[in-house]
Amino acid sequence: MASRSTAGAPRRPAPQKPHAAGRPGRQEGQLGRNGAAKRLQRAEQARGARRRKVWIRAGVGAAAAVAVLLAVFLTGGHGGSGSYTYQVGQPGPGASAPNFTLASNMGGSFDLAAQRGKTVLLYFQEGTDCQPCWTQLQAIQRDMAGFRRAGIDEVVSITTDPLGALRQAAGTYGTTIPVLSDPNLAVSQAYDANRYGMMGTSRDGHSFIVVGPTGTIEWRADYGGAPNYTMYVPVPTLLAQMGAGMAAHHAS
Repeated sequence: MASRSTAGAPRRPAPQKPHAAGRPGRQEGQLGRNGAAKRLQRAEQARGARRRKVWIRAGVGAAAAVAVLLAVFLTGGHGGSGSYTYQVGQPGPGASAPNFTLASNMGGSFDLAAQRGKTVLLYFQEGTDCQPCWTQLQAIQRDMAGFRRAGIDEVVSITTDPLGALRQAAGTYGTTIPVLSDPNLAVSQAYDANRYGMMGTSRDGHSFIVVGPTGTIEWRADYGGAPNYTMYVPVPTLLAQMGAGMAAHHAS
């Protein structure tokens, strides 16, 4: 038989290989995982941004608080006036100073009655948590010659902290002025010095009282009273105001 010619006959298209089962599903799953990862990344970035904002706000608030405290410390809490005005509590100038005996961080005790014949400066202060109070002690100690010239023979500080804490603070600040412990506020209340502190009546304020050789109060300045709480008075200002007050008392 004659063979059939295939010349010019149309060709069948080659059969297409079927797609592997499951390939489109893997691609879609990969796209889904990529999208989920991106969403998680964006969420984490958003949380990080919120945390940074919180820390920035906290930092700004802390800086503002430090600035306020520094302003109080440098200006004496008088709105920047630097005038260092004070109140005069009772017992005041001309009154007899209440006698007392208190334990000292230097060892032993301090008896005010035993100081007759001397002029004693009593410095009531807030205690170990008041850094400016200890800075005040350091400043007085550096210029003891100025206080001697003003007629002061002895300087002692009085606060409500226990002796152990006072010894530790004195060591930290390098102060040698005796600090007396008045834990029950007996002496502070006798002098009404605990009415001028920032902590209510539980602690003293920033009060200076000069007791003369006869036991009479010659000058008093309560710098720590509301509303202008003063935690530090420059020594030149303190000496000038004390000198003027003592002169006025002697002239009266």
